[in-house]
Amino acid sequence: MHSYDMQPYEVVKEYGAEELKDDELLAVFIRTGTKEQNAVKVANRVLDSFPERNLLGLCHIPWKELTKIHGIGEVKAIRLKCLAELARRISRTEAKKGLKFDHPETIWQYYRESLRHEEREKVILIMLDQKLQLICDAVLSIGTIRESIVSPRELFLMALKEKAVQIILVHNHPSGDPSPSKADLEITERIRMLGAMMEIPLTDHIIIGDKTYCSLREKGYFTK
Repeated sequence: MHSYDMQPYEVVKEYGAEELKDDELLAVFIRTGTKEQNAVKVANRVLDSFPERNLLGLCHIPWKELTKIHGIGEVKAIRLKCLAELARRISRTEAKKGLKFDHPETIWQYYRESLRHEEREKVILIMLDQKLQLICDAVLSIGTIRESIVSPRELFLMALKEKAVQIILVHNHPSGDPSPSKADLEITERIRMLGAMMEIPLTDHIIIGDKTYCSLREKGYFTK
């Protein structure tokens, strides 16, 4: 345990970055405080603005909201948002190592935090290899708050380019209710049929809600 009067940089040099408390870690990226408060105290103001006072709040707060905190200007706000995005990408990269996308709940766990707070529908194409491991994913479309438009042509061009063996669709419902719409079922069946002809089967379409999901395969919407 390091001394409370040590500066964050000194803590890292002496004990390692893992010894930094949340406010100290944020202070490293905030860098400077105000005339009245140092960077650590400004960092505490940032944490106090989150409902549960933890670093996850940084992922969801808009950068313009951060600028309302005394001591945080545009540059610092954008720097903190970039920090949150960097952490999210590192986390997802680590999470996908050896991960088999062979169960809807696995896919839901992987994508839920990045999709459930979206205000518009976002459709993601998951491309898998023979072992059901992730090759890559791609955003196919970002729609209105009520719908999104998927191009089957664009979808299969991506899948062929990445040499995908199987594909899965994932999209969110901003309403929080993952129940499929008529349009969801229609586009799913269209892509399923095209995938069967092209020998790149669509193995599932998963809709992500606020705290749950709907797998169209599990619900029996996929036809034989």
